[in-house]
Amino acid sequence: MRAVKTASCVAVMLLCALPALAQAVKLKAYEIEALLSGNTVFGQWDGADYVQFFGKEGITVYAQPDTASLYGEWRVDAERDEFQSIWPDDADWEGWFVMEWDGDFYWVSKSTPPTLFRVEEGNQMVRE
Repeated sequence: MRAVKTASCVAVMLLCALPALAQAVKLKAYEIEALLSGNTVFGQWDGADYVQFFGKEGITVYAQPDTASLYGEWRVDAERDEFQSIWPDDADWEGWFVMEWDGDFYWVSKSTPPTLFRVEEGNQMVRE
């Protein structure tokens, strides 16, 4: 009986410690592609809510409340393992790492803090 109690205590301690063992993981190019392609991202950028759809053909649509939608292009750089996008007024592609930590996803770059987002399957830009 004592062995069962000891084993139970060890199991409970291990389960409690699992969240402390969580680490941020940088997604690989193929993981970013699978996560975004054909899906919609929801998040906040500079304090404003946004929605962004990532078409399988490389088109992306970005929308915020009370503003016109922006249409751009997206791709994944396999050598850098990063998401990249370009918009009509941009001179060059801008890259972001995609990180996962404890089941949540974040955009990460050298110039901004990690920015939380969630992904929903399919094109969720227009809801009935």
